[in-house]
Amino acid sequence: MQELMPIINWEMTTFSTPMLAVLVFASVALFPTILLPSTPSIWVAGMTFGYGFGFLLIISAAAVGVSLPFFIGSLFLHRIQGWLEKYPKKAAILRAAGEGNWFHQFKAVTLIRISPFPYIIYNYCAVATHVKYGPYILGSLIGMVPEIFVAIYTGILIQTLADASQEQHTLSAPQILLNVGGFLLTVVTTIVFTVYAKRQLKVLQGEELL
Repeated sequence: MQELMPIINWEMTTFSTPMLAVLVFASVALFPTILLPSTPSIWVAGMTFGYGFGFLLIISAAAVGVSLPFFIGSLFLHRIQGWLEKYPKKAAILRAAGEGNWFHQFKAVTLIRISPFPYIIYNYCAVATHVKYGPYILGSLIGMVPEIFVAIYTGILIQTLADASQEQHTLSAPQILLNVGGFLLTVVTTIVFTVYAKRQLKVLQGEELL
């Protein structure tokens, strides 16, 4: 984070608010396609736009970010299927998302997104599991909500601490409790969802192996 903060500060002081919105949208939409993390961009969204517009900006960009690899992956379908065959245990989790009806696929994709499975890899592998685009995109967006909220909250917290440092005053006890408590609550909630998702994925993996 220390290495990224100078870049983030440069962006926020160099570009206007509308231009920042364009840059954040573009990075979140395009970075997953070239296998780059977009979390720092979500921090910027939180620091600049807060929860409301920040979330709408990120979730709309994420829709593009998970769609591009899905369609690009279809061009390399046989190669991806060959890679999945080399790792049958890990592939069993992904293949479970391509089985069953629309709701089953939606549920499986949502669980994969909430779980710690590398989302950038899944973006490209999903198409090889024959999951339909409808449950894929909806499950992806819903499953990414906890992670997006944590990243936005992190950005807001960074900005709050930066403002307090620049103004050379300490945060009051209620402010500290509100910021730290809110962050911890968000993280704990995300962990609970992640643990639940991992358990449910094991169930789906077991069903796939039967």
